[in-house]
Amino acid sequence: MAADKDNTANISLIVDFRPRLRKLIEIEFVLDHLNFLDNDNKDLIRTKARKESNLKAVDLLIDTIIRIRPLPKGWFREFVDALSAGGCKHAATYVEDSPPCPALEAENDNCVRLIELLSPSLLGMKTTDVCWDCFSKGILTMEDREIILAECQNRGNMGGARELLRRIVRFPPGWFSTFLKALQVTEHKDLYKELTGESPGDNLIDLYSGTEEPMENGKPENSLDLSMSGCIAPAAESPPKAVIVLRDYQMDVARPALEGKNIIICLPTGSGKTRVAVYITKEHLDSRRKEGRPGKVVVLVNKVPLVEQHYSTEFWKFLKNKYKVERVSGDSQLKISFTDIVQKNDIVICTAQLLENYLERAHSGDDDGIKLSDLSLIVIDECHHTQKGGVYNHIMIRYLKQKHKNAKLKKEQKDTVAIPQILGLTASPGVGGAKKIDKAEEHILRICANLDAYKIMTGNLGENKKEPHKRIATAEERKEDPFGDVLKGVMNAIHIHAELNPTCDLGTQNYEQWVVQKEQNAAKEENQKVRVCAEHLRQYNEALYLGKTIRMWDAFSFLDKYFDEELKKKVAPEDEEAIIKTDTERFLFTLFKGNSKVKLQELAKLPQYENNSLAKLRTKILHEFTSREKARGIIFTKTRRSAIALAQWVQENSKFEEVGVKACHVIGGGGQSVVKPMTAAEQRDVLNKFQNAEINLLIATTVAEEGLDIAACNFVIRYELVTNEIAMIQARGRGRAEDSSYTLVAGEGSGVAERESVNEYREKMMSKAIDKVKKLDQEEYEKRIKEFQIQAIMEERVRTTKKKQKGMKKESPSKVKFSCRSCNKPVCSGEDVEIIENMHRVNVTPQFKELFIQRENTSLVKRLLDYETNGFIACKDCGQRWGSMMLYRGIECPCLHVKNFLVTYDEKRKNVNKWSELGIQLPAFDYAEHARSVAESSEDEESM
Repeated sequence: MAADKDNTANISLIVDFRPRLRKLIEIEFVLDHLNFLDNDNKDLIRTKARKESNLKAVDLLIDTIIRIRPLPKGWFREFVDALSAGGCKHAATYVEDSPPCPALEAENDNCVRLIELLSPSLLGMKTTDVCWDCFSKGILTMEDREIILAECQNRGNMGGARELLRRIVRFPPGWFSTFLKALQVTEHKDLYKELTGESPGDNLIDLYSGTEEPMENGKPENSLDLSMSGCIAPAAESPPKAVIVLRDYQMDVARPALEGKNIIICLPTGSGKTRVAVYITKEHLDSRRKEGRPGKVVVLVNKVPLVEQHYSTEFWKFLKNKYKVERVSGDSQLKISFTDIVQKNDIVICTAQLLENYLERAHSGDDDGIKLSDLSLIVIDECHHTQKGGVYNHIMIRYLKQKHKNAKLKKEQKDTVAIPQILGLTASPGVGGAKKIDKAEEHILRICANLDAYKIMTGNLGENKKEPHKRIATAEERKEDPFGDVLKGVMNAIHIHAELNPTCDLGTQNYEQWVVQKEQNAAKEENQKVRVCAEHLRQYNEALYLGKTIRMWDAFSFLDKYFDEELKKKVAPEDEEAIIKTDTERFLFTLFKGNSKVKLQELAKLPQYENNSLAKLRTKILHEFTSREKARGIIFTKTRRSAIALAQWVQENSKFEEVGVKACHVIGGGGQSVVKPMTAAEQRDVLNKFQNAEINLLIATTVAEEGLDIAACNFVIRYELVTNEIAMIQARGRGRAEDSSYTLVAGEGSGVAERESVNEYREKMMSKAIDKVKKLDQEEYEKRIKEFQIQAIMEERVRTTKKKQKGMKKESPSKVKFSCRSCNKPVCSGEDVEIIENMHRVNVTPQFKELFIQRENTSLVKRLLDYETNGFIACKDCGQRWGSMMLYRGIECPCLHVKNFLVTYDEKRKNVNKWSELGIQLPAFDYAEHARSVAESSEDEESM
């Protein structure tokens, strides 16, 4: 009887810790030491591991142990010993009912999660070196080591790295610090810094020894602060039970939401909108828990960096002790279902597109999807984007459709489908380009309708309101601009050569649009002379803009680099035929590399011809840093290139250094620009340095205008930049400190100051429109809201019908032909193109391989779990780029960028910028077929 009781207790332990054991047991090694299982059962478990997965095999092992009757004497001790002998000591501690303390367990889970998040970078490690060091330090067994080294031999360095990461996380707490030391010893400084946020040697702390340590403020003394990685928030960043205290104006705007109503909270930047949302989230979950109803909150953001920001500084910080809080974005590269994350947590912060993708899955009948009825509250950050077909709007259209279906079901006395409460947050809904108050009011009402808002709530901040002092610094026009004159002279020479007659001033946005149109028309007409000339004119126009707003030297460097890159395209790799230069290309290269380059280079060195806007900016920066005890500011500028150039200008100017200016740029992460984007980690690193005063002057594009929580600034400058009233309000709101200033620096006659005045007028009109909406009788308000909602649903139905019809009309890929955009050489047809993971269009035919050359491009390198890109492909005849070379699971796949081709469809030539614009259905890439083909060709080569 005692033995039966022991067996029942031991089996209960295994069942209780099953979720942990599934992740910690390596079935292959453990089975060898389990003598109480017969060979038939072992063979079944090994087959399950080989054909399905290790997780499935562990499940079968546990099920087999539970099923065996009677269990032989001593089986439990043998099972524990087998786990230890098989390199699964951490699993053994759980089975023996001696798991780590909750704090230690949570820290260890964070470490495992960190490895998952950063695995794309870690796969680039020198696996063999790290493997041997980890083995010598005891976090890999001999069997682990042999398997990892064999993986390196058979599948390459990345395959081995993948296996190494999979195995080290199964060891008991303490493995993470050992792994860091291994990275340090093997000279992986970049990976060490990415995991810790510090360089090797900067206070390397043992994460934990595997035993409980004295705790201070709820955190082990010798634990590593994982917030250094920028990915995991610290375990004790705030007191164990952080209390949310709202100001009166914050509580006022929150009240309807606390009653379960949908609202929009409209408060200025820096006034605590997110903190109000955290409070509403807490109260929402508390009340549902009291009522015995499940609660699930999703916080939606429109930018990847905001996911981490909202998680670590707000929602996790205040709610971690009571609720499970998690964050995920499309940038995370997690090999885990988003549906599982939502199911296992109370609050999930994510990018809106991620939720939309999984809502669409559910709509399409996929079991791995998410339904709106699974959620009880959706918080929408920067909710003014809920319009014009944006992703927020797609989500809300689903909501509105269900709401109106529910009304119909209620009338028919049928069960309705649950829909979540909606909470929108914005600093400025804008006026949607309205010129009159009634149109501005309509715009506000549409946003309210799209969010199904019961009310739009604004607060009276009173003494909490912080308005920066505003001024406009206008710079006189340059009396002489010989640098710009030379550029215009070159452009006019190109106009004559190509027989072009521009209809607008050079160096303007209108000219840019005109020349782009000329290039597209010329490509369709196969007029190479005009097409190439238009391409060059576009670069000269960009240089004119840079020369007007930044330094002449920046404009010259930009052009010089462009021509160097163009010349490199015309140089063929070894053993290849020479790339032909056309007469027009020779003319254009000679025009710049001859007299023009020398003149521009000499003029760029003369300070008397620099633009006056830059002088105004210099004066303003020096004033801020000499008149304030601790100056901290942001300069907003139009383009990525100008942000980088301004940062270099500040860094190279000794006057700025003398007054203590420490500048750095921060730009966007999208890949549309020719300028290399910043990764989320790079953005985070710069913003952290700004937060910690290592940097005190941030030079940014609009990426920093909206949403990002930037340390309180005492001055904001918009340099030659005006967009709309929303951006103006967002930028101005970055000046959060007392006595802050907001300055617009603009050139005389540029129109920037005038557009700022228009934005100020629109801002006042927006405030009046919001007041009018708030004063509407509730019945009238709801009537107008319902009209807009019905209109939105009908418009969506029309769009869906058109989309379906378009899908039904999709033609055979063979009807589409692709030719080189530059030299018009026929390249391939649509039937040669396949699609990988619904994203990458590749052509792996032998015929296509003969048409391109491959070049390395270090700025293009991108590594993910299943594929990497490390070069680009270009036309063998003219050097025109066609796309990138992608290594997908060991197979080289030329990936086509459709904008680099001229597309012929039904004998009509088209300029296509996105693959989605083509109405054809491409076949999915057959990996197994191509892998077999590659293997066969390799065998043929070896036999020759």
